[in-house]
Order: sequence, then C-alpha cells, then structure tokens
Amino acid sequence: MPNAADPSSGSTSSSSSPLTPRRSAESAAEMVQVVLPNDANPLGFILGGTVMHLVDIAGAIASFRHARRRVVTAAVDDLVFLHPIKVGDLIILKARVTCTFSTSLEVQVDVFSEESLTGKRQLTSRAYLTFVAIDEAGNRVPVPPLLLESDEDGRVAAAARVRREQRLQRRVLSQAQE
Repeated sequence: MPNAADPSSGSTSSSSSPLTPRRSAESAAEMVQVVLPNDANPLGFILGGTVMHLVDIAGAIASFRHARRRVVTAAVDDLVFLHPIKVGDLIILKARVTCTFSTSLEVQVDVFSEESLTGKRQLTSRAYLTFVAIDEAGNRVPVPPLLLESDEDGRVAAAARVRREQRLQRRVLSQAQE
C-alpha cells in the first residue's frame, strides 16, 4: 500500500509544513436535490450546465473540508454525461478527495439520479476536478496529505497522478499555441 508520507506517492505536501494527513472519508460530501422545471431543457431533462455547476460545488465542499483553506477550481477533467436526469427525480452528488499534491488536490464527483417513485438509482455522470488552496492574498498554500488507507486508495491516487500529468502536458501545449 502506498505511503502518504512518501514524496513519490503524490500525496504529500511541502516538507516544511507540519500538515497532518487526512482520510478521504473525513472530507467526503454528498448533496441531494430535486430536479425542478427551471433546471431543465424543453425535453424535461436537467441542463448539462446545471449538473456542471452542482459538480463544482460538491467538489469544492470536499476540497475545502480537506484543506480547511480557501480553494479555487483549477481544472475539470473527464466530465461525461452517461444518462439524463428527469424533472421530478433526485440528483445526488458524491464527492471525495482522490489525491493531494503540494498545493492542489483532485476530487472525484459521482452524480446519480434517483427516480422519486421507485427509488431506482443510476450513475449519470462522473468528473474529476482539481482545486488549488489559496490564502487571503490569493497565493498558493500547502494542502494536507491524503492518508491512503487501502490498496484501492493507492490505485485511485495513482490514476489521479496520471490524469494530473496529462492535464499538465495539455496546459503546456495550450500555452505554446498562444
């Protein structure tokens, strides 16, 4: 199992900061709300932009709980809409920190629909968001390491590090095109 204090794990922060590692469960967030007509398109399904807004909020809550600092959204990766959510159904968002870096962290947000009358649930979207912790002046600040408690946590964190590398490579390419 990966060690949260191991710098190669991607789950450690600056060595000069005595930040206590935190478990993913400590910062997990769940949001539930009913899909109303003003949230929907003319076909009676929730707007993609509304889902994106709620995903950002759920991710920010989990990030804030982990860092206990102001956080700002730096990136959204792999937001895929698998199934629509109808007016009258519930939208459920579950967010959890998957990996920490020195001043940023990745959060996975899973979105579910729940049919109001039957209780049937299905995964409708998944997204990975990166948040950066900042101080009052907007400067980056260290985040606590993520305590990896299982082999599965280690696999999830490793996948997050791969996404981060890909995201950083895309950023370099985008900046080169400017």
